[in-house]
Amino acid sequence: MQFDIGKLAQTGGADLGDEVWVDVLEAVDKTYAELVDYQEQLEANSAELLTLKAFLSSIMNSISDYLVVTDKDGKIADASSSFCKAIGQKENDLIGREIGEFFQGETQSRVLEVIAKTISLRREAKIEAELHTLAGPDPVDLRIAPRLDRRRKSAGVILTGRPLGELRRAYTDLEASHEELKQTQGQLVRNEKLASLGRLLAGVAHELNNPISFVYANTHALEKYLDRFETYFERVQSGATREELVALRAELRLDRDLKNLRTAIEGARDGSERVKSIVEDLRRLSADGTGDFARFDLTETARIAANWVQRGTRNGMEVLFQGEPNCLAVGRPGHIQQVVMNLVQNAVDAVSDHQAPRVVLTLGYEGNSALLTVADNGTGVPETVAARIFDPFFTTKDVGKGTGLGLSISYKIAQEHGGSLALEASGADGATFRLCLPRGDKA
Repeated sequence: MQFDIGKLAQTGGADLGDEVWVDVLEAVDKTYAELVDYQEQLEANSAELLTLKAFLSSIMNSISDYLVVTDKDGKIADASSSFCKAIGQKENDLIGREIGEFFQGETQSRVLEVIAKTISLRREAKIEAELHTLAGPDPVDLRIAPRLDRRRKSAGVILTGRPLGELRRAYTDLEASHEELKQTQGQLVRNEKLASLGRLLAGVAHELNNPISFVYANTHALEKYLDRFETYFERVQSGATREELVALRAELRLDRDLKNLRTAIEGARDGSERVKSIVEDLRRLSADGTGDFARFDLTETARIAANWVQRGTRNGMEVLFQGEPNCLAVGRPGHIQQVVMNLVQNAVDAVSDHQAPRVVLTLGYEGNSALLTVADNGTGVPETVAARIFDPFFTTKDVGKGTGLGLSISYKIAQEHGGSLALEASGADGATFRLCLPRGDKA
């Protein structure tokens, strides 16, 4: 309700009735109520601002990356606790200081130049700079973004930085750990190979004992023949008569020894060649296999590996080869030979209780790959085991009879060769493993 304030002033309120005074009081009450509302809104806004300030303060204190806010002159308006801690300054002491003074060398001018461009173009930029910290110069990956006011005008910049020194040290440590892991893996490969050789030691000793015993026996026979011929030729040199020499020749049975002499020499040579063959297989088996990739005969490599496993068995296991007679692949023969030995050894263990144990190795090509499958007629691999069969240290063998590394290492070796190793089939008729390698006849 409106009323005439001028009239009220002229009359001094003397001629006004009660109705006018009621209107005045109502207007005062309304104005007071509005003031109370404004005060409540102001207090609410103030509380909201305080909450927001506390929230921003907690962010500034909690972030690990550097955060610095500057005005358009490059003077610090706010900074995170991580930045203050890095340069050894308190936040209050930083307010109003030039941001450029905390960077060293050529990077100082570059940082200031990028800040100026960011303010001018209102477009963020990235730069690597050396921050002067308590620990000395520290490389920092800086992201500089424009800070805009309500009118979208540049009011300064916001710098966020991630220390690179610690990150690079972490990468260095990671690289060292990776190298150590590779060396450990190589050691595991060698240990598994030694374990395989240990399992085959009895068979190797038996294989060497036979030809060496044969050579030894023939050497004794040759020594006996030599003594008899020396006796005969001594009598010849002494001038014995023909009749005496004929009688001595019959007494010493030189005609028979002469025939046996060639047989003894051939037997000794065959035994020596057998020893040579075994030693050559051992040399190829113990090859480190860490050299360059090369083309090799997968069939021959598989035969050598299977022969060594077969030598160490006593159950009359039958090993059959079928498919390509010369299947060429690309890789490290020493490592692939170990893979095949592991597969054949597992097959031998699977058929150990079988009445007619049999292992079949099939070689061939498929696309750009050379393939080898190792199948046995054992009991197969249960589904619960098949899912974990390539896991390190997983084994179903009794303690002391398996390390649980054979298939795991073989799987890794196949991957390193650009190939694969998988359990192709398993059932009541046995298990079949499939080794896939890069094809070598087209290389």
